[in-house]
This record gives sequence, C-alpha cells and structure tokens, in this order.
Amino acid sequence: MVRIAGVRFKKACKVYDFEAGTLEFNPGDAVIVEVERGLGMGIVVYSPRDIDETTLTRQLKKIVRKADPVDIERQGFNTEREIEAFRICKERIIKYNLPMKLIRVEYLFDSSKAIFYFTSDMRVDFRELVKDLAATFHTRIEMRQIGVRDEAKMIGGLGPCGRELCCSGFLADFEPVTIKMAKEQNLALNPVKISGICGRLMCCLSYEHDFYQNERKRERENTDKDNKEKDEKDKGPERPPRGGGGDRGRRPPGRAAGGPNQKHGCGGCGKHEPGKHEHGKHKTKDTKETKEEAKPAGTTENA
Repeated sequence: MVRIAGVRFKKACKVYDFEAGTLEFNPGDAVIVEVERGLGMGIVVYSPRDIDETTLTRQLKKIVRKADPVDIERQGFNTEREIEAFRICKERIIKYNLPMKLIRVEYLFDSSKAIFYFTSDMRVDFRELVKDLAATFHTRIEMRQIGVRDEAKMIGGLGPCGRELCCSGFLADFEPVTIKMAKEQNLALNPVKISGICGRLMCCLSYEHDFYQNERKRERENTDKDNKEKDEKDKGPERPPRGGGGDRGRRPPGRAAGGPNQKHGCGGCGKHEPGKHEHGKHKTKDTKETKEEAKPAGTTENA
C-alpha cells in the first residue's frame, strides 16, 4: 500500500497525485513537492489516502514537506519577478518584431527556470529573444506556445452568460466540443451565440449533451412502442377463412355443384376421379346397352 495526496499548482488546473509518505495534510494546505526539475509549491486538494501500489501506472513523485512562512514569502517574490519578466519580454518582442502574443510568465519555485507562454498563428523564430532574456534574468528560459483555449483559461474573464469562464473557474481539462452537440440541443447555429471569448465552441455545450441523447433515445423507444400498439389495434383479431373454416362447405372430389357428378352425366360412378379420363369408355358402354334393349325379343344380330 502507498499513501497519496492530490496537489494542484494553479486554480482550475489538473490535480496531480504525489506520494505523501507518513506526512499528514488537510485540503488547502500549501506543500513543497518534487517536480520534473527542482521543487514546486502547490495546494493540497484531498487528504492522503491508501491505495494499492499495483494500480499505479507510473512512479509518483514525493511531497517534501508542508510549506513554511519562508516558502510562502519566496513564492510571493517569484510572483513579483513574473510581473517584471512579463513587462521586459513584451518590450523585447516589439524590439525584434516577432509575430507572437505573450500570455503569462511563470517562475519555478526555486527560480531555476522561467516559462514564457505565448500564442501565434505561425512558427516563430525566437532564438535571439531567448538569448536576450537569458542574459537579462540569468536563468534558464523556456518558450511555450499554447492555443486560444489555454489563453482564455490563463487570462480569465466573463462568458456570454455573465459568469466566470468555466475553463478558468473549475474545468481541469478541455473536453472535445462539436457542432453536432448544438444541433442535438436545437440551438441556433449562430457562431456568435455558441462561441466563447476564445472563438471556439463554448465548453458548456457538452454539459447537457448526454441528457439530450438519453431523452431522444427514450422518445424514439416510446414512439416505436406506440406505433406497434396502434398497428396491432388496427389489424384486429384474426378472422377465419370464408366458408366457416375446416372442411365445412367443401365439396368432395369429383362432384360438381348441384348434384352427383353432373359434369360426366354418370351419377357419380366413382370412375371420374380427378386425374382419370375414362369418359369415352364409359360413354361407349352406355350406348351399347341402350341398343340391346331396343331390339325385339327373339332376334339376333346376325338374322
């Protein structure tokens, strides 16, 4: 088992897990932690808890100690240096006529590196700028290009709803937002109404997307059920075949309507079943018997 605690470095930023060891912290405490290069100061988001070490996907860095007044004073000094570095960097950008917009400057806790965040629509050759800044501040310089959504998150502001921007207020990560979400919510596809101050689709379009999908699915299921019940009602009960059903009303084979085998005139002798054609033979026999009856008694055929 290993004890971990969640630490956040900036407001509305991602929460990172750090190994707490035997130290005890409460949410809101300032702590000094190990970062990629050096030390950093962050705020505890949730208290240490025990988890299974086998569930970890990477090696966690450690929380060094709880921040003391000296650490907090040093962090304040870094904030003042960031303001000064921002002003000087903007002057250098104008001097070198670079197509870039400076957004923010951050110093690491131990002042070993300064990170300059900027936006630009094209690739910028800032090698001369980096040399100038390194000679001015006597520290390592990192230029980091960001997007317009990150710019809005860092600067902050008010959204079309009149409230603080979601990205700068509480969103830790940006979720993908598509125009399909606006269509499924029956919103007007006006870019002015569905775009934020960053020029991208508003993040809040994704908040109710799952609800609209579930409601549309439930509506389709209810519609299909109603249509099925309506079809069964219109169809009604199954009717028996005409003639009463079963063998009732059926004629026996070889019998025509109106009496016994009137088609052949034999009174239903049984020789005229379906598939048998003995009509000529039967007719010849009947004719011979009729001739014999017509002859007078005592005469023969040879007389």
